[in-house]
Amino acid sequence: MHDTVAPSVRAPRILPGTMLAFLVFLIGYTLSQFYRSFLAVIAPELSAELHLSATDLGNISACWFATFALAQFFVGAALDNQGPRRTLPALMLAGVAGAIVFARASDARSAMVAMGLIGIGCSAALMGPLFVFARTSPPHRFALLSALIIGLGTLGNLLGGTPLAMAAEAFGWRNVFYGLAAITLAAAALVGLLVKDPPRLSHAAHSGDGGIISGLREILAIRALWPVWPLMAFGYGILITERGLWVGPYLSEVHGLEPIARGNVIFLMAAAIGLGALAYGPLESWLRRRKVLALGGSLIAVAALAALALPTNSTTAITTILLCVFGFSAMTYGTIMAHVRLFLPDPLLGRGMSFANFLCMGGAGILQMWSGVYVDHLKARGLTAAELFSTLHLALAGILLVATLIYAWSRESGD
Repeated sequence: MHDTVAPSVRAPRILPGTMLAFLVFLIGYTLSQFYRSFLAVIAPELSAELHLSATDLGNISACWFATFALAQFFVGAALDNQGPRRTLPALMLAGVAGAIVFARASDARSAMVAMGLIGIGCSAALMGPLFVFARTSPPHRFALLSALIIGLGTLGNLLGGTPLAMAAEAFGWRNVFYGLAAITLAAAALVGLLVKDPPRLSHAAHSGDGGIISGLREILAIRALWPVWPLMAFGYGILITERGLWVGPYLSEVHGLEPIARGNVIFLMAAAIGLGALAYGPLESWLRRRKVLALGGSLIAVAALAALALPTNSTTAITTILLCVFGFSAMTYGTIMAHVRLFLPDPLLGRGMSFANFLCMGGAGILQMWSGVYVDHLKARGLTAAELFSTLHLALAGILLVATLIYAWSRESGD
């Protein structure tokens, strides 16, 4: 059982062409960020055209996270055994197909199939670069590099705000997705052509047989990570449930904002998320206190969600500020992943980080399905839009608070 930081195989030098590879990885991850968050902007129009309920919306969004999460078991083993150069392009082709199916969607079922395919296509978009960073950089720089790609990758969140609203209004959301299919195909080709795999570990360095089940058994045996898993599962999930699903209907139904105005607020929230991701990395690298940072950020996020539920939150300006505070503070993913990385031996890096990502995206999928059913339940009780979203925000704040309190029992390091 791994209760201490595992000895690391000597990290090789950064590969030649790393900056070019970083940029290629960044394109793929930017697309992944867009695909997981675009629904909030076009949800009202999509619901009207496809006759969707709140449960339908939750299920459509959840399909992305469900297939993404389930694919992590394959992704982890493929990265450990095949490397990112083969793994990423093969999966991204599913995303191409999904974007085309979404552009042709006629009902909730076809939209769910499309989002499921896109989720598979995006499933290695972050794990690929994180695998390379973990294998080619010393541990103390891993948080900085992961925060950099996560922070810059939130450009996809920005594109899923005002730019998407404007493009959908000008060309129609279906044509936008045909264009996204072409961009995703080009990104897959770039990964295959320009990314180089890290050097393979020697046979002596390998742990187990490299299989999915044996790797999972070893990962779950690391007791030091047990208190980390709940926040890994629900911290980012709550952020993306708000940003990727409900912020659009909330701004539309409670504040009466039209698509462009909605997109502007979501754009600012997405910018705050990106700034948060960029800020956590340097802070963690400087302070070397990842647990304190993750705890502090999560508690601030809880407070922001609770404030969104207050009846005094009546103006768009106050709402925008609270959404930005929440987005900035809740973006602890990179810091928590760096915490996880400390306890993973090198032969388990791909499977270990992919398991963490499985929890993260699986938790998000569960939250999205649950929230869709919950919103329909609140509507059936006759709550007004303001009362409904106040109740939803309080529920999300409570879940995040419980996960944060459990995380408080985790160990800062293996020392």
